[in-house]
Amino acid sequence: MLTLALPKGSLEEQTMLLFAQADLEVKKSSREYNPTIGDPRIGKVKILRPQEIPVFVQDGDFDLGISGFDWVTETGADVVEVADMPYAKTGTGVVSMVLAVPDDSTVKSAHDIAPGSRITTEFPNVTRRYFEQLGIPVEVFFSYGATEAKVPDMMDALVDLTETGSTLRRNGLKIVDTVLTSTTRLLANKAAWADPLKRREIEEIRTLLLGVIEARGRVLLSMNVPESRLDEVIAALPAMKHPTVSKLYGSTALEVTTVADKAGVNILIPQLKAAGAEDILEMPISKIVR
Repeated sequence: MLTLALPKGSLEEQTMLLFAQADLEVKKSSREYNPTIGDPRIGKVKILRPQEIPVFVQDGDFDLGISGFDWVTETGADVVEVADMPYAKTGTGVVSMVLAVPDDSTVKSAHDIAPGSRITTEFPNVTRRYFEQLGIPVEVFFSYGATEAKVPDMMDALVDLTETGSTLRRNGLKIVDTVLTSTTRLLANKAAWADPLKRREIEEIRTLLLGVIEARGRVLLSMNVPESRLDEVIAALPAMKHPTVSKLYGSTALEVTTVADKAGVNILIPQLKAAGAEDILEMPISKIVR
């Protein structure tokens, strides 16, 4: 039975949604930080700050945890990265750790940062290594939040996470370089990963979570097609590999089934109709397991 650490804060809502869609619903009680999951593979569950989770997983406090690659890098935690799970608070799930300066600054790239500049960040280890690799001596100050509020009055620049850059722009800042890109990761303790039973349970949980992520933005299309129009319909179809084609009982028509992107299905369905498809059904997909 696995012990699991889930992230609090910006990742929390989307993590809870992911687990619910994977049929691993996280049920909260009056003890906010000690929820339960009604699955025989999962025992203790804790909701913690993502900054802490990589080290807790490394140290064996938890077999499994979810945090960002940014925090794995910042803490230097020695863990197994079981899966890259591209989801975040919004968007595609890819966030950037960026270097930003005031809009009116003459700095155009990280190489233009003056020696001795004061940099504020929640990621001091990553930031120090970054400027050491550039050969630019700077002063790095740990930020306890509201990092953008400290520039330019107290600090010359910042290193922070962003999905769209909109918050930085609203605060009169411009991005001049990307320090690293990050996605949400499923992390395992090395000893748990080496244990055959726990590894199997971890891999089963991974399969469920990735199945949900793979299905997001996809729909299942099913349609009837006269045999004489099959090639036209197939030519219009997207497919993960190849569409499934089966003969309808008592008819010369065929049933064609495939997976399509939801974003383009409003264009695709009329095209399929024009190509000869009939009785087209569009159905949601909860999981795709490859």
